Amino acid sequence: MKQLTPKDLNTLSREDMAAMILQMQTTINTLSEQVAILNANKFGRKSEKLKVIEGQMTIYDSAFNEAEAVIDENTESSSTDTNNTDGTETDAESEPEIETVVVRRKKHTGKRDEDLAELPTRIERHELSDEQLTEIFGENGWKQLPDEVYKRLEYQPAVHEVVEHHVAVYAAKKEDNIVRADRPCDLLRNSIATPSLVAAVMNGKYSCGMPLKRISDEFARNDVNLSRGTLANWTIRCAERYLSLVYDRLRKYLCEQSVVQADETPVQVTKDGRPGNTKSSMFVYRTSELQKERSVVLFKYEKTRGHQHPAEFLKDFHGTLVTDAFSGYKALERESDGDIVSAFCWAHARRDYADAVKAFKGPEKKHLKTSVAHKALLQIGKIYIEENKAKVLPDPQDRYNYRQEKVLPLVEAYFAWVKAQNPVTILSEKTRDGLSYSINHERQLKTFLENGMVPIDNSATERAIRPFTIGRANWHIIDTVHGAEASAMIYSLVETAKANNLKIYEYLKYLLEKIPEHMEDTNLDFTDDLLPWSESLPDCCRR
Repeated sequence: MKQLTPKDLNTLSREDMAAMILQMQTTINTLSEQVAILNANKFGRKSEKLKVIEGQMTIYDSAFNEAEAVIDENTESSSTDTNNTDGTETDAESEPEIETVVVRRKKHTGKRDEDLAELPTRIERHELSDEQLTEIFGENGWKQLPDEVYKRLEYQPAVHEVVEHHVAVYAAKKEDNIVRADRPCDLLRNSIATPSLVAAVMNGKYSCGMPLKRISDEFARNDVNLSRGTLANWTIRCAERYLSLVYDRLRKYLCEQSVVQADETPVQVTKDGRPGNTKSSMFVYRTSELQKERSVVLFKYEKTRGHQHPAEFLKDFHGTLVTDAFSGYKALERESDGDIVSAFCWAHARRDYADAVKAFKGPEKKHLKTSVAHKALLQIGKIYIEENKAKVLPDPQDRYNYRQEKVLPLVEAYFAWVKAQNPVTILSEKTRDGLSYSINHERQLKTFLENGMVPIDNSATERAIRPFTIGRANWHIIDTVHGAEASAMIYSLVETAKANNLKIYEYLKYLLEKIPEHMEDTNLDFTDDLLPWSESLPDCCRR
């Protein structure tokens, strides 16, 4: 835009001056909102809950879903008027006053014993000698009562032990014939790596988020010299050679489900044949959040974010795909010939409104409750209230019926309200974006109403991808494509183990012990016994 001088301004017509002022006003409002949102994201709380955004968060509020808190805010207006300020009808019958009661829960007795029950126990006895007892009570003047018993938990650092294998060798006395005793399968030929050691490295990096350099330094502090390169080599080779077999079986199972959730996050790989700082993508796919058993979470590294990658990964999938509104996922539905139906995330639908509310600062905050963004959050909150009740129903058909009766009318009312808004009169760019998002994706946002196994949002996938983003904050970049692909496999098994309530280290160790025994097999059915829900898993793998 040209920088105008005072002389130029004097030559402008009244209409041009008015148009310029309106444009400047729009620009200033947009930039002010962006600055306020950036400050809130950097210095404020990260939560998108309405109570947190308004700055009214209490310990009591944090124990409940945000949608539940919405009820109290509407009680006064709904009990005195049959219409809300936005024109929607409400129940004229007065709601009873809700008295806030502080409940002091009685401490659950025996909790400590339950927590320690599965751990090995060593008994230490503390007794008085016969001489001491005689001195106190006199000769035979005492009797033994039941012991006072209390427990303390001790920690022992990791123990590193060298196992020296001696393989017996036999030879015939009268002919050239040498026989060796059987020996266990090597994890990696001519390497000191063992299943327990590699599983510990994988658990440290992919479950605890520790970079390999930090793990290497920890080994060195315990007089075990293992370089970062050695640990990386073990991790990549074991993932490609062994864990990939279970990964492929889990992928096949995932594509057999009727509902899949997907998301992606950027990652930087330095040696991928492209210029530096080029972004790659780590995709994550998981079973429906509402599928409580046999949950699967799979990561897949891709060089780009293009839609051809999820299309290839899900080529055998036929059902509902729950995602955000990224154009790549939209293309999947268009090109699937009806095999894939898109369901979009309501958490994303409310996110722009939440950002708009965050931008209310200082004197502007007195207008917060009358803003379009705030009203939108309240209506979406009502939808979540009923959806949370449907979510706990165990049967998908019951969930579908409840949604049709209770959730559908709220969803229809929300979209009717959205379409009645005039974006031209709304200064907040984020609010306009929120309205546009809902209008443009109305069909996909309503998909969850048609299937009891489809969740209302994609938050479960975002939670599943969070351990990767936390790890990324520690190690920042991945060196090679092989490393990225191996990381995707290991993250998949770690997160799937978590979802199925397994002990991560024990499960990885078990896989690395069992899979090498089957490397000569041409039939891969043995992998069924290694899946996280298999009854063949030893008890040590289960929590």
